[in-house]
Amino acid sequence: MTSVTQRVRGRPAHPNGPTFLTYTPDGTKLITAGSNNVIRVYSTGSDGEPTNIDDCQENNTAVAASNDIFITGSEDGSVTVYSLETYLYERLLTRCTLPIRDLALSPDGNWAAVASDELEIKIIDIRDMNNVLRIRDLPKPPKHLSFHPSGSHLAVSCTDGAVYIYSITTEEPTLSNKFDGYIRRLEPDDERSSKAIWHPDGRAFAVPMATRDVQVISRDGEKQRAFLGGHMGDITTLAWSPNGAMLATSASDRKILIWETKTQKVIARYDYTGVINFAWHPRDNIFSFVTSEGELFIYPNFLSPDNAQLLQKSLQPAPFIHDPLSETSGNARKTLTNGLKRTPNDPPKRQGTPNSLDDILGPESAGEEDDFVEDDDGAGYSDEVNRYGKRSYDLLNDYEGPVPKRRATQQSWEPSIHESFQPGSTPWRGNRRYLCLNLTGFVWTVDQDTHHTVTVEFYDREFHRDFHFTDPYLYDKACLNEHGTLFSCPPTTENPAMVFYRPHETWTSRADWRTHLPAGEDVTAISLSDSYVVVMTSTNYVRIFTLFGLPVKVYRQKSSPTVTCASWRDYILTLGNGPVGGDGCTSLLYSIENVKRDEVCQSEDVVALPDNTQVQSVFFSDQGDPCLYDSTGVLLILQHWRTPGQARWVPLLDTKTLERLAGGRKEESYWPVAVAQDKFHCIILKGGDQYPYFPKPLLSEFDFRIPCTTAATEDPSNPATSEGPRLEESFVRSSLMLSLLEDLVQATNASDNQKSELSRREVDVDKLLLQLLNVECREGEERGMKALEVVSMMRDRSGKLLEAAGKVAGRYGRTVLQDKISELAETRLMGMDED
Repeated sequence: MTSVTQRVRGRPAHPNGPTFLTYTPDGTKLITAGSNNVIRVYSTGSDGEPTNIDDCQENNTAVAASNDIFITGSEDGSVTVYSLETYLYERLLTRCTLPIRDLALSPDGNWAAVASDELEIKIIDIRDMNNVLRIRDLPKPPKHLSFHPSGSHLAVSCTDGAVYIYSITTEEPTLSNKFDGYIRRLEPDDERSSKAIWHPDGRAFAVPMATRDVQVISRDGEKQRAFLGGHMGDITTLAWSPNGAMLATSASDRKILIWETKTQKVIARYDYTGVINFAWHPRDNIFSFVTSEGELFIYPNFLSPDNAQLLQKSLQPAPFIHDPLSETSGNARKTLTNGLKRTPNDPPKRQGTPNSLDDILGPESAGEEDDFVEDDDGAGYSDEVNRYGKRSYDLLNDYEGPVPKRRATQQSWEPSIHESFQPGSTPWRGNRRYLCLNLTGFVWTVDQDTHHTVTVEFYDREFHRDFHFTDPYLYDKACLNEHGTLFSCPPTTENPAMVFYRPHETWTSRADWRTHLPAGEDVTAISLSDSYVVVMTSTNYVRIFTLFGLPVKVYRQKSSPTVTCASWRDYILTLGNGPVGGDGCTSLLYSIENVKRDEVCQSEDVVALPDNTQVQSVFFSDQGDPCLYDSTGVLLILQHWRTPGQARWVPLLDTKTLERLAGGRKEESYWPVAVAQDKFHCIILKGGDQYPYFPKPLLSEFDFRIPCTTAATEDPSNPATSEGPRLEESFVRSSLMLSLLEDLVQATNASDNQKSELSRREVDVDKLLLQLLNVECREGEERGMKALEVVSMMRDRSGKLLEAAGKVAGRYGRTVLQDKISELAETRLMGMDED
């Protein structure tokens, strides 16, 4: 940290009292306003006298500027516009009945937000003063305003101790979020600050807290990093550097502190008394501030050369605990590349001759007008740089020695692959994330900087007891079932990747176990069943262990890189990337294996996904059927998967067609949890959220509804016309569930309950067909052939349902159909029907 003792001499700008300043966006001018009726405009880089604008309003309370104008607010409630070209009064923008407290200009300079002691905020179109947006639902007067860098939101710090975020993209501003418990309650004219300042990247804002610290809060409301322990007095003002790499704060302890955003450490300290407002120069190493005595300090070369390098960087990210933009999780993989790679046998890069054209002009990337001629149509008139760092010339490149059989193109090509993921886990949000979410319970972890804390909670606390432990290994994946909990952690510089299993019950003194993966191998996905532990790794290995840590199998998956896995009893399902299609994306392949029998049910079959669609979750249903939920909101189940080559993905539910979403009344998505008891269990995500978060979300369930076609004659307002399509969907769905249960009974040692359930489902399907027959007979004689087809699909061999079908036809007077049904019944009783 640098403690600066050299002081800059202050310039008397205004009388004692509140003083305000702002730079124009281009940094050419600095405007100050205070308690007198004079506004001063300073030119950057000039030591001369400022330009004074006299006869202005007295007791100014705020100032904001664009490149062409600046506006001021005063205690008499007036907001005035002045020209920076003529330095003259232009017009009165608005007038309030109570004193103005803050002004803010939108990033494009077209809108001015005005805060006064009234319970209303005006957002005025500077180009048309009659165009005004109003925020009227404030409980207390506002104290500070701050525009989001995009201009789409406005942060309002109120005197009630809360920060309100308003969306101003519509004619009526709407409250997006409220943050309570961060800033202190202050009077409107208090010199202490409670202002929420947006970070330049727009993903978070910082607020001064009553603890004299600065807390960063992301837009979703999560606490991120904090700037702690710097001040001994209350904070009076704060501001991000233009690129967000530093934060400046001042307080009543007579200190100005400069913090590095990335480390939240103080890198410079300045001793000045009574600083109440300051501003960074938009481009240069200049920092200006004013005091309560009306003095202005313009500080050139404000930062030391080492710290000034931070100002030269591009836009820096806001200080997140786990930044989604820079974080590389254990699931992330590098994109595959195709292209020419340098080898030790390649000729060295040709050096330029002295005073060559390249030396004179410099690197091609240095010029701002690079590639004056663009080969945008592929005609070949714009030469590329060849592998030796020179512009190619075809006449000299006829011979380059032996040409390999396969030669990559000049620019490497990168296919798009399916990234690996852990089903049921969520990314970091603040310092928390879910590692696992299912019907048994959930596992979540909290980042405590030096370690994590892991909590495992169960829905049924009569059979299982919640537990909590300190995690020094930083587990990033977990699986949970009724028998135990499985964890894995990524490798570090000191330790390899590790898998940890903890059973819920044991009759020995210690049954949990850990195993380390070989060096250089990372865990990409894990799964847990009643019989096995499955671990997929970055080397495309599939490692299978028993529940007591005994290795059973290790093999390399054909489809790679690996994506994810799921398991149920003795079956495991693995997903991986397959061949690259014509669109440049890899296909997604799956395999299903019975580990105990050492049988492969499905080998490298294709997952049925539409274009530009990703798998969101993969799991087994409570009956042991593989299920998949994709990014379009469709739930799929795998039918006939125990028979090699016969598997197919069947849609069980398209969540976009749910009745609750009809008419666009709700905007929500769904986080898949399980398929159980013939229902889809999920978590409803509202407000554009993509992942569930804390507090613990509630589970919702939806009935299956296969997306069948709708008849052209269907009228939703007429129940009579919609009965047929409804029954048809029920028939398709019931037939699918019957097929899945038949496969289960045939492939396993089925219980008596499962066999009786199979018989019941067969009868239910026939009953649906009987109801469909009733609809067809009611529609008229011309529907007779379809009605007979419906009857022929019945499975009943006893003849009772066929007899009932004949009675339905007779009730509607369909004598010909009744005779046909009687003939069909006789044929079946004689065993002459063909299957």
